[in-house]
Amino acid sequence: MEKSLKLYLSLIVCLLVFSCKTKVEKVEAALKFGQRAGYQGSPICMNSFAYALELDPTNAEAYRELSIPHLKRGIPHEWKKWFDGAVKHDPQTWVPWRGYLYLWFYRDFKKAIADFNASDSLTPHIDYPQGHSVDYWRGIAYLGLKDYQNSIKYWNKHIKKETEESGEDWVEINAFLYRGIAYMKLKEDDEALKNFDKVIQYFKNSADAKYWMAKIMKDKGEKKVALDLVQGAERDFEQGYFNNRPYVETLYQIYVSDIEELKSSLLP
Repeated sequence: MEKSLKLYLSLIVCLLVFSCKTKVEKVEAALKFGQRAGYQGSPICMNSFAYALELDPTNAEAYRELSIPHLKRGIPHEWKKWFDGAVKHDPQTWVPWRGYLYLWFYRDFKKAIADFNASDSLTPHIDYPQGHSVDYWRGIAYLGLKDYQNSIKYWNKHIKKETEESGEDWVEINAFLYRGIAYMKLKEDDEALKNFDKVIQYFKNSADAKYWMAKIMKDKGEKKVALDLVQGAERDFEQGYFNNRPYVETLYQIYVSDIEELKSSLLP
């Protein structure tokens, strides 16, 4: 039954691509068919991408597509095998992306930084995997390594560039949030508070900024201010305004239990 299904799916893909004239058109047709045919990792999708590779063994996009289901299902050795194929055939595009995946899916901060650094020599411009600069991602990776000085260095670089090009109000607020956490870890509370204030300035409903500010104010002995902040964090969290990511836990992610514990410590 399984062999019959694979044969049937392969025939569908073959019929589709045989209607195209050139090899390039056939590869593009197989890729598009796989991307639209069903959920990621389904037999018909995987067969389509595999067929694209049969036609063109150097097609980086097909390697990348074959890697995705293994990444999302937690099969790292299979993910790496396919994604390394994408890197081999199109390093300019996929080296910084691999760094992003090392960072978030595997928490391998050193390998992530190595890929972000490599991307600097591969292209004449700053790369933006997943919509943010490699400096932004390096800031997070160094924060994960508890190298707070280097983390701040890259946050400064990222924020400066974004501000000069588009204005400070266009800077992703998590850049200020994470720079604030890095300063907080260095016991530079005033600088940390400035960054958390920036988050609230541009997005007033931030459970994360208020939570971390509350911790600082508690340590300063300002319990009433801290309680007001943590209650604000609680309201924001209930409305869904907290830092989180699909598929993985974000760095320094806060939970209801964190807010409740801090709140309890501030109540009379």
